[in-house]
Amino acid sequence: MIKNRDILVVGQQAWDIEIGSNCKNIALEFSKYNRVLYVNPPLDRITMLRQRHDEKVQKRMAVIRHEQEDLVQLGPNLWNLYPDKLIESINWIKAHWLFDLLNKRNNKLFASAIKKALHVLGFENVIIFNDSDMFRSFYLKELLQPDLSIYYSRDYLLATDYYRHHGKKLEPMLISKSDLCVANSEYLTDYCKKYNPHSYYVGQGCDLTTFTDVDTNVVPADIARIGNPVIGYVGVLFSARLDINILVHIALNNPDWNLVLIGPEDESFINSKLHQLDNVHFLGAKAPAELPAYINAFDVCINPQVLNELTIGNYPRKIDEYLAMGKPVVATKTQAMKVFEKHTYTASTKEEYPALIRKALVEDSPQARINRKGFAAGHTWTNNVNEIYEAIIKAIDINAYNTQKKTTSHHPIP
Repeated sequence: MIKNRDILVVGQQAWDIEIGSNCKNIALEFSKYNRVLYVNPPLDRITMLRQRHDEKVQKRMAVIRHEQEDLVQLGPNLWNLYPDKLIESINWIKAHWLFDLLNKRNNKLFASAIKKALHVLGFENVIIFNDSDMFRSFYLKELLQPDLSIYYSRDYLLATDYYRHHGKKLEPMLISKSDLCVANSEYLTDYCKKYNPHSYYVGQGCDLTTFTDVDTNVVPADIARIGNPVIGYVGVLFSARLDINILVHIALNNPDWNLVLIGPEDESFINSKLHQLDNVHFLGAKAPAELPAYINAFDVCINPQVLNELTIGNYPRKIDEYLAMGKPVVATKTQAMKVFEKHTYTASTKEEYPALIRKALVEDSPQARINRKGFAAGHTWTNNVNEIYEAIIKAIDINAYNTQKKTTSHHPIP
């Protein structure tokens, strides 16, 4: 365990976002034994202009005008910084040289806001934990001179339009110059290892209390009317992440099963053949607190993931949620699913799905449910952060060894 250190957390998401965030949960765990400064991304000019009436943007503008405090204490060892600098929106620039020039300026502005906060808090010998902020935080290691810099990979962002052009150049460079990298899937760990040998798989934390404290006698009215068996999915229904062909194949070839899909739909789902099938039920988006009651009504949970750059390396957190409720799970086989292989059924093709669902229905048992719940219970944020601490300790040992080699060698280390 790492204790009594000063940790600086930067990343993609601000503290005041409404949705859950890996980075926020990790920062909370860090703060149990260390002092933590969680830094919101700086406001950029386009966001300021386009969303100027948004309360969050107005708050940031008030900070920049020095009308409100930039530092907010969230807990005994945890502070949140609203940077008092406005950065330029530059990702539309295609020329790498010009982007790099302006990005360095943005980084200097960002670093100056952070330095001021570090001084106020008396932070020293800082550890930087960077949650995939490959642009705004690219130069923070050079500008802030931390004791240790950590790059955290939890999504393959280069598959998205926003990061693809400049990220393909900058992310490998940032991974390479970081002291270590940690990732929440084996796929992303292997990706980081291409550029930095000190890359470690640290798993994923989850807050599963919502899925373990469930009144199993409460069944929502809209799903209570649907007959069994219910084969269900909960989450966004977007064709970039889910394979519509798998769902159509399951429903067409098993008319006695009811396929229940819960979540918002994109245009591809709205216009799909699924809406023409009598045994497919779209129940719409539900509040997060309602989801456990729906999952409880499923006989088998599925994750028919489409395989592409965006999805193949992602840790499927919904699998933990399904297992935390003891449910049998059939999911698309990916490298990230290896960690679940003893407690789930994985399909390589759409043709394998019905047979595995049938097997899941037959093999389900009270003991199997207990085993699934026990497995999911181990994926806590505490265990996740302990894995990060283990990686830090390894990196500290490596850095001490490398420093010793530099002082005793007659030749510089390349």
